[in-house]
This record gives sequence, C-alpha cells and structure tokens, in this order.
Amino acid sequence: MITSTANQHVKWLRALAESARERRRERSFVIEGVRLVSDALAAGAELRLALYAPDQLSATAAGAALLERLRTLPRCLPATPTAVAAAADTEQPQGVIAAVAWPELPPRPGLRLVLDEIQDPGNVGTLLRSAAAAGVGLIICAPGTADPFSPKVARAAMGAHFVAPLRLLSWDEIATELIGYTVYAADSAGTQPYYAVDWRQPAALIIGNEAHGLSAAARALARQTITIPMAGPIESLNAGVAGSIIMFEALRQRSDNTRLAATDNNV
Repeated sequence: MITSTANQHVKWLRALAESARERRRERSFVIEGVRLVSDALAAGAELRLALYAPDQLSATAAGAALLERLRTLPRCLPATPTAVAAAADTEQPQGVIAAVAWPELPPRPGLRLVLDEIQDPGNVGTLLRSAAAAGVGLIICAPGTADPFSPKVARAAMGAHFVAPLRLLSWDEIATELIGYTVYAADSAGTQPYYAVDWRQPAALIIGNEAHGLSAAARALARQTITIPMAGPIESLNAGVAGSIIMFEALRQRSDNTRLAATDNNV
C-alpha cells in the first residue's frame, strides 16, 4: 500500500493535475471521485494509473462496487487516504483518483460546437456536458479556451469527455474542419433569434468569451450572429447557459425532423 505523499505515483498524478503542458505531453488527464471513475471505466476509458483508499471506498455501496473492480485491474494501487489526498485536486477527495488517456472519439454527424476563449472551467465543463447530452457531433476548443482536460473542467463535465468527440484546434484547422457547415456565432447583439435558424442543416455554433464576447477570428469565420431574446433587463446570459439553450434547440429541431421522417415513411 502506498503511504508516502512523496511516492512517485502521487507526484505524477499531482503534476498531471497541475500542468496543462504535462497533460498534453502525456495525453492524459486526472479524474477524481467514485462516479467519475466508474463512468470512465463503463465507457471503456484507458486507465493509466489509479490510487484508491479501500476503507473510504467501502463506506458506500457505489464505492464498494468500484473497489471490487479496481482490485482486478492493472496499474490500480491501494493507498492511504493521506496519499490519495496528496495527489487529489479537491479538498475532500472520495478515496479514488485516476489518470486516464485522452479519449480519441471520431467526429459524428450533427452540430459542431466551437468554444472561443471560454475562460471559466465551470463554463467549459457545462458546455461539454450539455454538448454530450444534446448529441453534438464534435466539440472544438479554439485557442485561448481553458484547458478542457483540467481537473475542474473534468469534474464539471461529469463524464462528457468519454462520450463526446473533442478536439483542440487552431483557427486555420477550425476553418478547414467546418468546410460545408454554416457557422453561427452567439452574440447578445445578434440580429437573428437562435430558434429561427434551421439547425437540421449542417451547422456549427461558436460560443464566445464570457466578458469580451467573440474574438476577431470567430467573427471572421461566422456567417451570421444569433441571439437569445430576453424579456428582462439582463444584458446577456452565462456562456454555459446560453450555449446549452441553443444546443438543445438544435436537438429539438433534429428530433422533430426525425419523427416527421419516420411518420412519412410509415404512411
């Protein structure tokens, strides 16, 4: 059992949690907690290292089930709560921390979501989680966006990394990736309501920075700006909320179109 906070595995996990450069070099990121590690295993994520505190995990049914799984896997090592806490990013870890490989999921049909200099990890995680729930075909993080593989983003995304295709691209790469898609950018000063867009067609949505809005590169790429009409005096919505509203409108339109097509085929 690992007992020392100076253990090499503890140090590596801590370095991975703290350094975006290390995460890119290793193409790995850190996840914590019973639910997130369980979801990663269920999704078939490549577990590169896990430290777990048996007594902590055995205190709950979900933790006990995860404990039994971890005991059968390679590179999963028992550790004291102190050692796990030394590697963790949270103040009160649940007794398990793991490093997983960056998922390499292929893009799917559907909406493309571009995060343009979104700085808040909570907003990035919320947008990833909503994108996964709304069936977005590809999430793209543009330059200046908070690292989507940071521990805070991973916690907020709640497993979205393992089900939604995600790429970190330059603007030149983004322009190439979005050839054939109509690109819309969310803007509080936009001229077209988000629900007036035909999201059934190949489309991409850009969500800009929380404080400064869209970057010059995003505006140059967008065909049109869209807005969310509001009745109250609030000027704009949180980036995570605004992006989620638009993504679920796109899902609603595509779902309605699918149901309509199925009805027509049965006539």
